[in-house]
Amino acid sequence: MRPVSVVCVLAFLAMPLLPSSTAGQASSAVRAVSTARPAPVQTRTFGDLAEGPYDRLVIRGAMVIPGHGGPPAGPYDIVISGNVIESMTPFDPVTAERRGESARATGDRVIDATGMYVMPGMIDLHMHLRTEPMEIEYVYYTKLAHGVTTLVPAPDRGLESAMAEAARSASNEILAPRMYPIWGWGSGLDLSREELENPANAERIAREMAEKGAHVVSLGSVTWDRDLFGAVARGVWDAGGITTIHLPPSTNAVVDAVNAACLGATMIEHHYGYAESALGRQVQDFPRDYNFNDELMRFRHAGKVWEEAGATARERLLTTVADSMVACGVTMLPTRVVYEANRDILRAQSLPWHEKYTHQALTEWNLPNPSFHGSFHYDWSSEDEQYWYDAFDLWGDLIYEFNRRGGRVAYGTDDNYIWATPGFSNVRELQLLRETGMHALEVIKSATRNSAETLRQPRLGLVRPGYLADLVIVDGNPAYNLRFLYSFGALTLRDGEMVRTSGIVHTIKDGIVIENARMMEEVARMVAASKEGVGPNVTNAPFVTGR
Repeated sequence: MRPVSVVCVLAFLAMPLLPSSTAGQASSAVRAVSTARPAPVQTRTFGDLAEGPYDRLVIRGAMVIPGHGGPPAGPYDIVISGNVIESMTPFDPVTAERRGESARATGDRVIDATGMYVMPGMIDLHMHLRTEPMEIEYVYYTKLAHGVTTLVPAPDRGLESAMAEAARSASNEILAPRMYPIWGWGSGLDLSREELENPANAERIAREMAEKGAHVVSLGSVTWDRDLFGAVARGVWDAGGITTIHLPPSTNAVVDAVNAACLGATMIEHHYGYAESALGRQVQDFPRDYNFNDELMRFRHAGKVWEEAGATARERLLTTVADSMVACGVTMLPTRVVYEANRDILRAQSLPWHEKYTHQALTEWNLPNPSFHGSFHYDWSSEDEQYWYDAFDLWGDLIYEFNRRGGRVAYGTDDNYIWATPGFSNVRELQLLRETGMHALEVIKSATRNSAETLRQPRLGLVRPGYLADLVIVDGNPAYNLRFLYSFGALTLRDGEMVRTSGIVHTIKDGIVIENARMMEEVARMVAASKEGVGPNVTNAPFVTGR
């Protein structure tokens, strides 16, 4: 398990704490990875979209945001051998004068990054690939073009497909982020319900799942029993994996956020279970007619519970709950962007990129429709929006306090749902984390180093020699303006003139250099084809000329 402090609030939870993290195992894993020999370099081309890795790739003159929270420094010449950062040589004015231009590194390919910024590729720890008719490449390309080099996808197209895609990405057969698909508890094993629900079997089952390739395991099916939840969390961790949990309101009376943290969940997704942990009772004030399976009602009251906590337990939420979660070592994975529509549905439906870059299949799934998950805005009122405005404020305060107290905030989007378009939502998630009060460098750290540590991938998340070459080269300083990471860039002043920046010029995944502008052209082509013959829909019909 992760480290657990003795200050975890025992009075708040009448439950035993778990043993300390197997730090020796983690250290051994780091040593094993760091001493592994790199695979032979095989340069591939992906049409006009990308090429690499190279025997020797050089990025010249880049300012570097390291990913651990430190400020930009540079410029540096970065040398990449295959898929590994080999060296970083400073070329600030003093060093440049001492070394001379002739000392600069050369290679099979040299990228002039003068005036640009390099940061680690971002790691999205929770997202969805959805299904046909939306091309899977649409998601891969929008993510890569917005700087996402690692995904933890839900297996929307089936676990076998998810693992096959992950393997193809790992071997660079396809142009896609590296992937660690989410497994349900017991997936891939022919076991009875009784076997899966016996805590005594958890260690063996977790080990068998790991042998089949499971690394990220969802605890969603075991929230109804604390003993089972804890046993599964321990088993998966000891087998080398991590656990993730969306705490459903239907079982928060059994396992809320503090319970989940101190029982050993690696990361808690979304916003559920936090407000419930602070209430003066074990359940929120559900109305008499509440039905968890009614999505409109579920999401309405998922916002309203924060009002209840704010009115009666705000101080407890921001102190006792935050301290308990920090002490028990859990990671917060907010995914705020997927819920932003709830506080302003008209804004979400009218975002400027929908026409050119939001796939029609995704639009159809987003439209109000009780048949689709996350499409519950068919009776969404101004009162509901107010609940969610207030929820965002208090939830943001909790994230800020958790981070300030030393807790680890990581990064995920939960797109493609609720008008969160992949890639674009990744940048917006950064902005929404900044909204909590976190510093921009802390926000970038959440998407890079913090997420790599949460995923137990010690060679991801930093720009540093010995780390994997998952990088982004940005036209502008993201710590100054996070919107520079959008594919369409952002307006800024340069030499007194207003210009639009170029966004991320290149994403580099596993040493492969991507031409991001061309990639977004391909995305636009897919979207245009998906919209052929499509007329107005229920959300935009009042605003279409001629109707």
